[in-house]
Amino acid sequence: MSHAKPRLSPFSRLLLCQRVLAGRPVAHVAAEMGVSRATAHKWLRRLREEGPDGLQDRSSRPLSCPHRLSPRLERKVLARRAKERQGALLIAVDLGLNPSTVGRVLKRHQVPLLSWLDPTTGVLIRGRRSSAERYEYDAPGGLIHIDVKKLGKIPDGGGWRVHGRNEKVRGRAQKHGQIGYDFVHSAVDDHSRLAYSEIHDDEQAATCAGFLLRALAFFAAHGITVQRVMTDNHFSYRNSNAWKAILAERGIRQLFIKPHCPWTNGKVERFNRTLQREWAYRQPFTSNNQRRRALSRWLQHYNHTRHHLALGGLPPISRVSTT
Repeated sequence: MSHAKPRLSPFSRLLLCQRVLAGRPVAHVAAEMGVSRATAHKWLRRLREEGPDGLQDRSSRPLSCPHRLSPRLERKVLARRAKERQGALLIAVDLGLNPSTVGRVLKRHQVPLLSWLDPTTGVLIRGRRSSAERYEYDAPGGLIHIDVKKLGKIPDGGGWRVHGRNEKVRGRAQKHGQIGYDFVHSAVDDHSRLAYSEIHDDEQAATCAGFLLRALAFFAAHGITVQRVMTDNHFSYRNSNAWKAILAERGIRQLFIKPHCPWTNGKVERFNRTLQREWAYRQPFTSNNQRRRALSRWLQHYNHTRHHLALGGLPPISRVSTT
């Protein structure tokens, strides 16, 4: 892999060498190209020894790693993990190694975490990423991610975040956690991260279909024509006739994530985490209605002023063309 910001490209390296070979001083040519004399001599040497191919980018990986574990020791680490299902610390103690070294070996060989395995059989019981590859559609509307986040409602007067965990809760419903839930339906554009959310009392088929209509209208108001929609495999998305009819009428393609792989729908999953931290649990609300009313104001902030790292520090609206 080449350097992210190389001073010289292969073409510039050849140009440097040609100028020197034409009779110009190395120091003058190096100054013109913005490199040191040592760098200039390096490319001249490679050109003489290997020809033009020597001016191409090379891997920065060292030819040897003397401090890396030998293949024999790595096999012992992997065998101990498979047989005893021990963590990096215990394996390191038994084999006389550093725990961080054992951890790197397990990570390099993509060994699943112990928490992902059945404690009795050692069988993988939890889904994991098969690939770390990221993707992003080239234009707004290419793909919309949709999901629902379930949040416990806030009792009148505030919950434990207001009164503390040790405060005695009055009323049987509050004591047994039967106050109910809010279902936050969200849609996030893959390219711009522009988001639209609504709070409902359920996630049934009719509710999801109504949310979809209003979400499409929201994106249309920002000049975005939705081409694809991605959701999980909930009944309301996979089997709802109303949901299917809306997509068919608009010519929108439906995509489903692979079962037990929520990271496939990662844009909206990450949005849900931000929504919880910066809106739902940002402050101790004294009523559920107070938190509900705060959502629209926070969404305005998220879409128009909040800095987004994936967008180079710009808000989502910066990637939306209003013309």
